[in-house]
Amino acid sequence: VRRALAPRDPALEVRALGLTFPSPVGLAAGFDKDAAGVRQLAALGFGFVEVGTVTPQPQPGNPKPRLFRLERDRALVNRLGFNNRGADAARRRLERARGGTRGPFVVGVNVGRNKSTPDERAADDYVAAATRLAPVADYLVVNVSSPNTPGLRDLQAAERLRPLLERVRAAVPGTPLLVKIAPDLADEEVDALADLALACGIDGIVATNTSVERANLATPAAKIHAIGAGGLSGRPIAERSLHILARLRARVGDRLVLVAAGGVEDADAAWARIEAGATLVQLYTGFVYGGPGTPARVARGLAAKARARGYSRVQDAVGGRAAP
Repeated sequence: VRRALAPRDPALEVRALGLTFPSPVGLAAGFDKDAAGVRQLAALGFGFVEVGTVTPQPQPGNPKPRLFRLERDRALVNRLGFNNRGADAARRRLERARGGTRGPFVVGVNVGRNKSTPDERAADDYVAAATRLAPVADYLVVNVSSPNTPGLRDLQAAERLRPLLERVRAAVPGTPLLVKIAPDLADEEVDALADLALACGIDGIVATNTSVERANLATPAAKIHAIGAGGLSGRPIAERSLHILARLRARVGDRLVLVAAGGVEDADAAWARIEAGATLVQLYTGFVYGGPGTPARVARGLAAKARARGYSRVQDAVGGRAAP
């Protein structure tokens, strides 16, 4: 499978965060929460795999059923609740998967707080998870935007997020650090978070996580009501996620690495994110619906689009730069 699907086209290679990605197409956090299949997922053609969300201590997550398909909307609703086996178990799996070396695939680790941890000690959880996992991670992501842990999104407020990010940044000074934000933020909040990331020495932003909104869905309202709470992902949040990405790019330029997630399901959607300012893109719901050939298919499409527009590399098109 690796021989058939792994990215080898030099047009796909991306250099960012001090790393070399064989492709800008990655797997978003939430799919492989416990780092159980990073080698196998990389073999499908992903240029990088982001595992997690990983919390310091194991936790079972929310009661099942907790993951639902909205087929008419090419969407998912999840309320998984950071189900994972904890930071120590994830570290052991990554050590085995990587054989003590960095590469040949890039692995990010997305970290969060345990549900049982009081709000005033949330930063302790992020520091603990980041410290344990930094030795086996090419980059780390602070997840303060899942809607499925009570109070978590409140941490996105600038006055609460600043001390958290400063503590994590100080705890893992040698590891690229990003923060993942929600699509439900107001534009002014997006601007404030962008400014904060720059001030705290954060390396990038992942935009975006899932949404609590349920507007303009083709799925019958009765089904939506029956499913209940959870984060919406996939095609319905694509427009808002793209808007937030473009706003971030206008605010920070190329001073931060922007990673696009939310409604990326094909090469057209991925290319739109590249032109809007994303250096990297991530799949989750698009991978679920598109199947195991999706990452390689999207990557090939990006390479073809770059060459058709006169670029030698996909990365040259980031932010809508003019072709040479």
